[in-house]
Amino acid sequence: MPSLLRPIIPILFVLLWSTGFIMARLGMETAEPASFLSVRFALAALALGVFALVFPSLRTLKLSWMSIAHAGVAGVLLQAIYLGGVFAGVNHGIGAGLSSLIVGIQPVLTVVLAALWLSEKLTWSTIGGITLGFLGLVLVTAEWGLADGAISLQGVGFCITALFGITLGTLYQKRFCQSLDLHINMIAQYAASVLFLLPFALTWESYAIDWTPKLLLVMAWLVFVLSIGAVFLLMWLIKVGEAGRVSTLFFLVPPVVAIEAWLLFDEPLTLKVIVGTAMSIAGVAIVSGVLKKPRKA
Repeated sequence: MPSLLRPIIPILFVLLWSTGFIMARLGMETAEPASFLSVRFALAALALGVFALVFPSLRTLKLSWMSIAHAGVAGVLLQAIYLGGVFAGVNHGIGAGLSSLIVGIQPVLTVVLAALWLSEKLTWSTIGGITLGFLGLVLVTAEWGLADGAISLQGVGFCITALFGITLGTLYQKRFCQSLDLHINMIAQYAASVLFLLPFALTWESYAIDWTPKLLLVMAWLVFVLSIGAVFLLMWLIKVGEAGRVSTLFFLVPPVVAIEAWLLFDEPLTLKVIVGTAMSIAGVAIVSGVLKKPRKA
């Protein structure tokens, strides 16, 4: 990576990641969630599979069926349930900004689950961060509810399901999928997600997708820019020692989505929305330790 480009990579990552919520709203205009995502994941798996055939180093990897199975479980949680929940929430009227904010509480939920399952200690600063983040979310939800007339409880439920999907998927990925090659891991995740979503698409949806030129562009963006490009960009940031900064980058996604949704869809960007979003971001940052002062030697 040229040295001149390195400073803009974190900014590029935030901008790309934030567009996923915008594309979810655009995609749901002429398609149904499970149907659309099953096609997206199939295309992503196919593209990665072609890439694997081209590079000899990937063809010679020794694969464990157990590790691939673990990657499949992680994929169902991280891809099918997480993205399926976000897309279904948007399909039920939840705005791009609110859906990104709900899912953005993920680090807080991770800390709580770690305390319950792994007996990690909950400090007063952690409890304060959780409270601050939750109050910020309530403020934004109430404000958007007043602006839209009503907030779909079913849509919020889907977004909360997405929140649990990405949280549990992250924990599962860290526990069982660290030894598997990233490229093969992603293929297994996308393939398992297709198999998981197809019954929902064929049973509860019509699987009728109106392939308008706009939807084709949305699909191409989601497959190549997000499912492949943004994920590998994230891995590059971690590889070059930017893991700490990457965790803080995710805090910037909800406000960026809020601005994008305001510009593109006229979603409200009132003072209460700005304050509530800032409260949620600060709460997540406190829980994740980003705002903790370093200990003196």
